Parts: sequence; structure tokens; C-alpha cells
Amino acid sequence: MAEHDVIDLLMAQHGQIRDLFDEVEQAPPEKAGEAFGRLTRLLSVHETAEEEVVHPYARHKLDNGQGVVGDRLAEEHQAKRLLLDLHKAGVDHPEFWERLAELRTAVTAHARSEERYEFARLRESTSVAERRAMAAAVRAAEALAPTRPHPGTESLAMNVLVGTPLAIAERARDLIRKGLGRS
Repeated sequence: MAEHDVIDLLMAQHGQIRDLFDEVEQAPPEKAGEAFGRLTRLLSVHETAEEEVVHPYARHKLDNGQGVVGDRLAEEHQAKRLLLDLHKAGVDHPEFWERLAELRTAVTAHARSEERYEFARLRESTSVAERRAMAAAVRAAEALAPTRPHPGTESLAMNVLVGTPLAIAERARDLIRKGLGRS
């Protein structure tokens, strides 16, 4: 299965993210919030897993890994800020759709940069076994990741120190809301 390779897994998620942007944009007004919630969740867990697993590996494995990863982290921070602002304001905010377009542009550019400057180089400089191990680590990190954006936690240390307690609280809140029939 292709998703046993971390690069294939993350690129498939990039496709899912693009699809979720389409879903939010095309949703009827009463369903837009629910679709945006799914987008928020996927973006949040995806970026956390990259920050905890892929970026640290790339930082040490790639020539100029510090620079490549530093650029990606700056992009992620900007996208997290936009996503957090949108999440707080909600889909009924007058500027939601304009800001969503801004977020989409930022996320699309970030994904393209990851695929070109980080993922392609990682594929060339890692073995199949390394990429499979990273895919398993990404899946584990996603299972424990926060479901909402937290700008400023773009490192393994900050994700572990801050992200893990937030993830537990957010996932508990999500389960309670689901149990009460709220999205």
C-alpha cells in the first residue's frame, strides 16, 4: 500500500485538504461550519505530525535541512494564525469567505513547497524502510495531535509540552459535543 510511505501518505493528505477546501466552499450555508470543522481538524493534525516527525528528520537528513524546514515552519505558522482566526470568527463572520480564500492560497503554496523542497529530497535521501517507519510515526502523532490550530507550537518540543494536553482536552470536548448532538 502506497500510504505505508510517509511521502505518499502526506501527499494524499494534501489532496484531501484541497478536497475539503472545495467542500467548504460548495457547502450550503447550514453545512459550511461542519465542513470547515473537518478542514480545521485535518489541517491541525496533519501539520502537528509533520512538525513532530517529518521536519525534525528532514532537518538532519537533508543538505541545508535547517533552511528548508525553517521556511516550512514559517509558512505553517502563518497558516495556523489564519486558521485560528477563521475558527474563532466562525463561518457567519462577514469576512469568512475572503479569509478562507487567503488561507487556501497560503496552504496550497505551503503544500507545493513541501512537496518540491522537502518531500522530493527526502524521498531521494531515505530508504523505503525509513519512509515506512516515518509513516507509522506520523499516524501515531496524528492520533495524539490537537484538533485545532495552535500557532507558536511549530516544534517537536512545543507540540509535546503544549500540544498533548491541548489534544486531550480538544478530543474530549469533541466527543462530548458529538454525544450531545452538537458539531
